[in-house]
Amino acid sequence: MCGIVGYVGKKQATDFLLEGLRRLEYRGYDSAGMATRTGDGDFDLARAVGRIDALAAQLATFPAAGTLGIGHTRWATHGVPSEANAHPHIGGNGVVALAHNGVIENYQKLKQKLQAEGYQFRSSTDTEAVAHLVASSLEELEARREDFPADEPYAILLAAVTKTLSQLRGTYGLVMLFRDYPGVIVAARLGSPLVVGVGKGEHFIASDASPLAGHTEKIVYLADHQIAVVTADSLQIEQRDQGRIEHAVQDLAIESTDVQLGGSPHYMLKESHEQPESITAAMRGRLSDEDASAVFGGLNLTPQDLRRVNRIILTACGTSWHAALVGEYLIEELARIPVEVEYASELRYRNPPLEQGTLLFAITQSGETADTLAALREMKRKGHPALSICNVVGSTIAQEANGGIYLHAGPEIGVASTKAYTSQVTTLAMLGLYFGRMRHMSYEAGRRVITQLRKVPDLVRQTLETSGDIRRIAAKYAHASTFLYLGRQYNFPTALEGALKLKEISYIHAEGYPAAEMKHGPIALVDEETPSVFIMPQGPVFDKVMSNLEEIKARGGPVIAITAEGDKETARLADDVIYVPQVEEFLSPLVNIIPLQLLSYHIALLRGCDVDKPRNLAKSVTVE
Repeated sequence: MCGIVGYVGKKQATDFLLEGLRRLEYRGYDSAGMATRTGDGDFDLARAVGRIDALAAQLATFPAAGTLGIGHTRWATHGVPSEANAHPHIGGNGVVALAHNGVIENYQKLKQKLQAEGYQFRSSTDTEAVAHLVASSLEELEARREDFPADEPYAILLAAVTKTLSQLRGTYGLVMLFRDYPGVIVAARLGSPLVVGVGKGEHFIASDASPLAGHTEKIVYLADHQIAVVTADSLQIEQRDQGRIEHAVQDLAIESTDVQLGGSPHYMLKESHEQPESITAAMRGRLSDEDASAVFGGLNLTPQDLRRVNRIILTACGTSWHAALVGEYLIEELARIPVEVEYASELRYRNPPLEQGTLLFAITQSGETADTLAALREMKRKGHPALSICNVVGSTIAQEANGGIYLHAGPEIGVASTKAYTSQVTTLAMLGLYFGRMRHMSYEAGRRVITQLRKVPDLVRQTLETSGDIRRIAAKYAHASTFLYLGRQYNFPTALEGALKLKEISYIHAEGYPAAEMKHGPIALVDEETPSVFIMPQGPVFDKVMSNLEEIKARGGPVIAITAEGDKETARLADDVIYVPQVEEFLSPLVNIIPLQLLSYHIALLRGCDVDKPRNLAKSVTVE
């Protein structure tokens, strides 16, 4: 949610700021703005409601000059989307320009205090209170300039920002420009990510690494309670209670081509078609033929620790929660370890009885999901090992977990997750193999699992070739206002995820159910205008699902079936059939989700929806 960019160097700042904001569009936003510092200390401020194009049009008419600037995309939390509520905000009488991600929980008290001091508020945001508070702190400390060392040019500035941060309750990623301090940006974070790109004679700031690709090869991840003082030629980082610290410069792991469409009309379609490669990347170096097992180097637990695990909790939100549900089936079947799947937003406030030997995996694409982070912290606080399955290197959850597994799926820009989901499921299948071989699974059984896993990328590639048939089916049902998605066992979570994809990008109401539960209420929704999507691979419950399909048909409901090649029985009853390759049941979610991703994509296009940036949604949900 929200996006921040910043630039300080020798070039015009607006070029990078606009490009960076476009690369952050996937995070979700409803307005955008930027501020640059001019040579005389004034701020050129541009803000617009809607897409980045509206901001770009404003800048084309009224250019923002300066080699120092910050930009922001806002996802409304306090106050409606409007130009007045868009960031950056100006504090004091033009003392500071400030942009903010996160939520300041005590902003009303701060606002009342500042209004009593004479500060005028022009927005409904929590952020404007921070801008005025910085200005107030600067004014107070500037009056005591003799108390600060003359040979440290940013001592007062750091003290003012530190004083401000000590009064904030909530989360923040902050970037600031100053009227009286030319050539410097100050950034600070607590619970909202910020990264600094290190260049030659220039530095870049962003909410994540995607805007930095193609501009620098070196990056610094800021941690919570850190303040960065950034100039064209220097980067200084202060840690609360520690003072100045040495910062670790890392290689930027993505290329500019990774965050470009590359000829595809939409990121969601591009990323759907990248799934054979992303699944392969998730498995690369992690399957051992010699041991007939999986290999994970970052769990930071000994084999003895892992053998003592007698219960696993998988916690996540949204699509990652659906991946966790598949993981429950996989780990319990392959490893015979009890698994519990928890919504992170619920786990963080529950106090469930957790015995020794409980291991947590927090599953997240972004590594910044606020509820998942809070659940992980709560489990760590109670002394349980808390690991992560995450796609973003250097993210908050990746840093705070005791260990974990990176997906290596590459940047996922489309808001509706595709390749991250299948990479999560692949990783959970390998975890099931890993724990299974550690306990009861035979060598030969482990080899069979590995053989089947290695077939998946080609099977997914074959399934993606059904896109043309799916487009024709989508045209028949794009007018529908409700869909039912039905599956059993491993493919009950597939039904949930398929329904979520349709809801997210086409705004059609959709519900996923275990097929047998259809008789316990949902069948009341069935009529000629309500399609039912059945996920029904060959397996032990195929005949049961077929009976449910016949019950839908007996009531006049249209049926779309996802089934294995060669299944003539389903084709006899269903109105439309999408054939997928035969695959082992425990890996069928990886193949069966592909047609559902494509179905939602084509329906959304036919309804004229913005596929990559669906309304009200954000890729990275960093507020509660």
